[in-house]
Amino acid sequence: MRDSAAPVPAGAPGENTARGRALHGLVIDWFQEHARDLPWRRPEAGAWGVMVSEFMLQQTPVNRVLPVYQEWLARWPRPADLAAESPGEAVRAWGRLGYPRRALRLHGAAVAIQERHGGEVPTEHAQLLALPGVGEYTAAAVASFAYGQRHPVLDTNVRRVFARALSGSQYPPNATTAAERRLARELLPDDEPTAAAWAAATMELGALVCTARSPECVRCPIAASCAWRLAGAPAHDGPPRRGQTYAGTDRQVRGKLLAVLREATEPVPQAVLDRVWHEPVQRARALDGLVSDGLVEPLAGRRYRLPR
Repeated sequence: MRDSAAPVPAGAPGENTARGRALHGLVIDWFQEHARDLPWRRPEAGAWGVMVSEFMLQQTPVNRVLPVYQEWLARWPRPADLAAESPGEAVRAWGRLGYPRRALRLHGAAVAIQERHGGEVPTEHAQLLALPGVGEYTAAAVASFAYGQRHPVLDTNVRRVFARALSGSQYPPNATTAAERRLARELLPDDEPTAAAWAAATMELGALVCTARSPECVRCPIAASCAWRLAGAPAHDGPPRRGQTYAGTDRQVRGKLLAVLREATEPVPQAVLDRVWHEPVQRARALDGLVSDGLVEPLAGRRYRLPR
């Protein structure tokens, strides 16, 4: 008979399912006591509020998202409100969240919701997945968090919890694997409300306790059965990936150029943009990239503006 505290290797479907049942209550009970009070988790947020948060939270921490999220929902409380605006206004309101193509994708999703679904965020996973800018993770997250459905939700935090608790690895692979997707499906509770709670709870556990660099195992509700901890927390998988240095990169130049265009009410002459960055080759490359991505619209007379 297997000891209840012993790690179960990932890849054994029956054992993973049984292990999941043992973990569900512990993790969900912890979540109910320790979950952060975030605006997109409140009932009044609705499916649109959940969708906006999921777009904004990609590669961006909660503390940076909160003020922009609140301003965004105050201005565009429904998909139809955003769809009625130009894409450039979405880019302008995105501010300094970074990765501004997300603003264009969210605007595109709002337009599609208005045109295809009467202005209501669709409830079916396949319909969500068909929206512009909505991938596997976002579709599952909106279906789970907004509509209480049963879908595996695999963000970086959840993948790290599963890697440590089930597989005994310090970090998950760089890209989501078929084995991780299979494991996530096997760990899902059978009923929809519990599955949705499990998705939110594992995500919060990874964000607050089972963090990348400084996990607080003493606070973890499943530390007693964590495969990685029971193995002595080996650091055999290498350190977590570090983000690209920002200073001096094309990303920084793009951000500076966009900042000028966001503040402008009229098209901006090339000469004004030339003052943004000292190195002409890199500056031209960054501007060309913004145009190619649809974030900037070139006009006659070497002038530029946000897209309309």
